[in-house]
Amino acid sequence: MIKSMKELLENAKSKGPKRCVVAAGDDEVSIKAVYEAKKEGIAEVVMFGKKKRIEEICKREEIPYEEFEIIDAEKEKAVELAVQEVRDKGDFLMKGKVQTSMFLKGVLSKEYGLRTGRVLSHVAILEPMDYGKLLLITDGGMNISPDLSIKVDIIKNAIEVAKSLGIDKPKIALLSAVETINPKMPDTLEWAEVVKAAERGDIKGAYIDGPLALDLAVSSEAAKIKGIGGEVVGDADILVVPDIACGNILAKGLIYLGGAKACGIVAGARRPVVMLSRADTLETKLYSIALGAVIGG
Repeated sequence: MIKSMKELLENAKSKGPKRCVVAAGDDEVSIKAVYEAKKEGIAEVVMFGKKKRIEEICKREEIPYEEFEIIDAEKEKAVELAVQEVRDKGDFLMKGKVQTSMFLKGVLSKEYGLRTGRVLSHVAILEPMDYGKLLLITDGGMNISPDLSIKVDIIKNAIEVAKSLGIDKPKIALLSAVETINPKMPDTLEWAEVVKAAERGDIKGAYIDGPLALDLAVSSEAAKIKGIGGEVVGDADILVVPDIACGNILAKGLIYLGGAKACGIVAGARRPVVMLSRADTLETKLYSIALGAVIGG
């Protein structure tokens, strides 16, 4: 079981360099990140994008562009070729300097894409201070206000990511403001349905409990005070949020106010998908590429 970002990097290195395919890699963010990953022995890099622009950036940043395999292509074609490449012989896909909508259109293409029949969702992996293990949060990056069926897919995606990290039977907390079902709070009703679905065997390979308030999900002391028990209570591996705002705020709060280390992945496709943010630190970018290598490998 991988319990820290340090262990994540070590695991990625131990698997040997994985084939990282970059769509529209002609930007500094992508180039710096993948070069760092290559130096660490995590990734071998194939870049689809404007070759001249990639070489110019590399020269300016004193990065030897000969370290990369570069295929010259414009934006939409770069995405198409990159998706095909990772589908046929790549380990994971990475988004470069291209609009998210164009990138995801390529990923979901019926003709050449990475569809599985399941919705795509974002899984943030954090190393909170004093928690003792990694904590997964989903979905704070892709699905704005998911309905019940989409929430089930989000949970299944998160379970697969957790298992890739060595968590054999992840403990999943379905987050709400309260731990009781309240008709005036629709998310509590949906979480009750999810728990029933898990009891029927529709969701396998995890302990699932909810609705749970955040304190009950991560604090055994809070659970003791409230007199609530269970496999998940006080020891959650995965926090599933009601909507994108909750997930985004929770993850960024832990990162920017709580000092948590973090990375993330888009799950639900045939191959892992890494989408970096310009606001991410180089450390976070490296962790995200390492995560793609671990899951893709």
